[in-house]
Amino acid sequence: MNVVLILKGLTVVGMLWSAFVIVKGIKGQLATEEGQAQWAAEKKYGIYNGIVGIVAYFFDTLGIGSYAIASSAFKLRKSVKDEFIPGTLNVGAAVPVLLEAFLFFGFVEVDILTLVLLVAGQVLGANLGAGLVTKWDAHKIRLGMGIGLIALGIIMAIRTLGIGPFGALGTALGLTGVKLIIATIVCVALGAFMNIGIGAYAPTMALVAIMGMNVGAAFPIMMGGCAFLLAFGNVPKFVKEKKYDMVASAYTTVLGTIGVLIAYFLVKSLPLDKLLWLVIIVVLYTGAIFLKDAIKDNKAA
Repeated sequence: MNVVLILKGLTVVGMLWSAFVIVKGIKGQLATEEGQAQWAAEKKYGIYNGIVGIVAYFFDTLGIGSYAIASSAFKLRKSVKDEFIPGTLNVGAAVPVLLEAFLFFGFVEVDILTLVLLVAGQVLGANLGAGLVTKWDAHKIRLGMGIGLIALGIIMAIRTLGIGPFGALGTALGLTGVKLIIATIVCVALGAFMNIGIGAYAPTMALVAIMGMNVGAAFPIMMGGCAFLLAFGNVPKFVKEKKYDMVASAYTTVLGTIGVLIAYFLVKSLPLDKLLWLVIIVVLYTGAIFLKDAIKDNKAA
């Protein structure tokens, strides 16, 4: 039995399922006057958010991650309501990230048990956390995203500088024993953080490096985990609770997929280190803005 083929098949099922859930959810909201008014308001930023989608998933395919880029773009332009940002990131990401997983399964011959357990851990974490985050108000979202983005920016900076585990080049393609148990538990936590819009790519690369694995192994692990947790965990819950921007999610679904294909098939080389530093600066700045708004909430209360 070829496990990689099974995983690829599941990504196709996930893409179809996610598209169905998103379309059904949007149609359901548009059947109400409130939903129609929301759609009309969101259309004002439709083109901008669509461009954000194609750019974010272009770089996502190259391993930089999309959530940091997209959440910063949404916040700085105020093109998506703060309380809708986590849901919009998760709903819009589903189809593009599932496509990434389809393309990258088999990219590196990762030990199957390691791959399955780390992917399953992220899915479990997402399901445990999604029900909680969909109930959060704007203040909790701002606080969570502020702290999360600053932490992510620091991890990305350490990764870019090659400090600590990132300076070591591991060669292992699988984990066993205590290392496998620890890595699985960490992946549960990473899956939960996805619910507040904190991407798992940089932390997953850190985890893989710390465990002494080949850094290339991070691609199928992080893309597979994110893909399945979105399709079979986060997307249905955020859509059900109507905690997402319909227009931005629809545009990202389509244009983000195009961004993935452009990056995968056409891009041969880019000055990623310089681009990463730009992303890091923006992410840290955006995290500070979220925290500033959260502090304002407390003062107002």
